[in-house]
Amino acid sequence: MSSYRAVVFDFFGTLTRSVQRGPQHADIARALGADPDAVTGVLNRTFRARARGSYGSAEATLRWVIEQAGGRPHPGAIRAAMPARVDALRADTRLRPEAISALTAIRSRGVRTAVISDCTHELPAFLPSLPVAPLLDAQIFSVELGICKPDPEIYLAACDRLGVAPADCLYVGDGGSHELTGAAAVGMTPVRLTAPDLANHLVFDADTNFAGRTVRSLTEVLTLLDPIPAMV
Repeated sequence: MSSYRAVVFDFFGTLTRSVQRGPQHADIARALGADPDAVTGVLNRTFRARARGSYGSAEATLRWVIEQAGGRPHPGAIRAAMPARVDALRADTRLRPEAISALTAIRSRGVRTAVISDCTHELPAFLPSLPVAPLLDAQIFSVELGICKPDPEIYLAACDRLGVAPADCLYVGDGGSHELTGAAAVGMTPVRLTAPDLANHLVFDADTNFAGRTVRSLTEVLTLLDPIPAMV
């Protein structure tokens, strides 16, 4: 039996490879009459507010971002751009090659799995279509709860849906959003993923002072689930 009852994962940069915004974001900005660099600036400085759903629906949020960047789009143009916005985020998202095998192996040990993501409206729209979706017992999205990591409530929401105590959970993430110290604060055991590609990852509020356990791949997480052999 594993000494943990659940493994909770971050999504972007953890179950996925490093994320950078691809060219589709600039195409959307131009189609809506705004400068792509100005839009990028707005997206960067408002990530946490957007991830809490502070500007309303996905459509209202995109309109707000474009207007902040100097665009004056027609409501119909915003509506028409919504599928492209989801597609742009999906295009930025490449699952780690070992994500499916690692999640499958974790579940085969009788250990539950969840994802907690600081995300905007697009991830809940496309994650169900990804091959990892059936391998996750709970999916917690900041934009749906109105709170971001490291707020204790976002971790406790995952525990509640999994039916486990924080002390029974490993938390695996790349360290954005101060997520590792946040996980530790509620009683989870945090583990930083230090995969080489993360040097190029788009990250906000990195957990730079974290000095706990690290793994280089999702497969390595499995070694943390195996019980320590009894001394003879």
